[in-house]
Amino acid sequence: MKTWDVIIVGGGIIGLSLAIELRKRGAQILIAERGEPGREASHAAAGMIADCADETPALLQPLATASARMYPEFVHGLQDESGINVDLRDQGTLLLSFSENSPAPGNPVSLEKVEPALSGCPYAAVHLKERTVDPRALVSAALKAAKHRGVDISSGAPIKEILQSNGRVTGIVSDKTEYSAPVVVNCAGAWAGQFSPLRFPTRPVKGQMLAVAAPHLLRHVIRAPDVYLVPRSDGRVLIGSTLEDAGYDKRTDWSTIQRMHKAAITLVPALERTRILEDWAGLRPGTPDDLPILGATSIPGYFVATGHYRDGIMLSAITARLMAQVIAGEKCDYDISPFNPGRFCEQ
Repeated sequence: MKTWDVIIVGGGIIGLSLAIELRKRGAQILIAERGEPGREASHAAAGMIADCADETPALLQPLATASARMYPEFVHGLQDESGINVDLRDQGTLLLSFSENSPAPGNPVSLEKVEPALSGCPYAAVHLKERTVDPRALVSAALKAAKHRGVDISSGAPIKEILQSNGRVTGIVSDKTEYSAPVVVNCAGAWAGQFSPLRFPTRPVKGQMLAVAAPHLLRHVIRAPDVYLVPRSDGRVLIGSTLEDAGYDKRTDWSTIQRMHKAAITLVPALERTRILEDWAGLRPGTPDDLPILGATSIPGYFVATGHYRDGIMLSAITARLMAQVIAGEKCDYDISPFNPGRFCEQ
């Protein structure tokens, strides 16, 4: 029976990025994905690389800042290996607030000058040097790069259990078969707590979004108190998003989609003349303290990298590097002790 050095449970952007990082170190990798790689939270995300203090928990700020700085090189590598353009944009974000005082570190700007479509908007604004990426293209690039590097992928097989012998990991068992490896990394997102032996308290946090066709209308990401708008280079504008405890229900609600659409039109009246291209929902992996779960578990050979909540796209670059260091027994570039799995995992 074939064996691997590391099995990664979960084929979202976190699992794919870690697989590529470990392959660079020479490890033989299997990704075991319950559905289709990249089709859950990563596929549904808006793709904002938003590391500013108003959005990021203080404990997470060092990792967010580091990952944001790594992103251009991270993306360049994926594009180079895959040939897929992931639409990394650096025009920045306009953060809107009712207050004239800057709501976050940034340069106050005149909306009429920098984003004419928001002319007449009642908000004050600052410009933040943030980037965006198209998550669907990013995941496609990461998946192609992983396959190019020889990562094996098993899809459509929900994991039932982490296998152990003599107190340490020996592999996994899915509803189809068993796979052997001395190291397993749980990157299963909102599903990370659904198999033994450790029950991580991740929960699905539903986010509904829509996209409209609005070429050349906006240059910047717009973040207002009740809605955000994310332009893509192909002419789409994404509008989002909700935060709902709705279990594993990924259905959209038309009244919610209409409410977000109307909120966007209030900000940018020209959006009233655009058509809705699609709407969708994704399930972010939330945790009780809204912080990720990163590091080694109490079971030798069993590691976890999940619970990234709204920041999985942004944190993928730094998570891959740090988890590769943890698995190799190296000193981490950053302190990940606040995210230790032991803070609430249960047998």
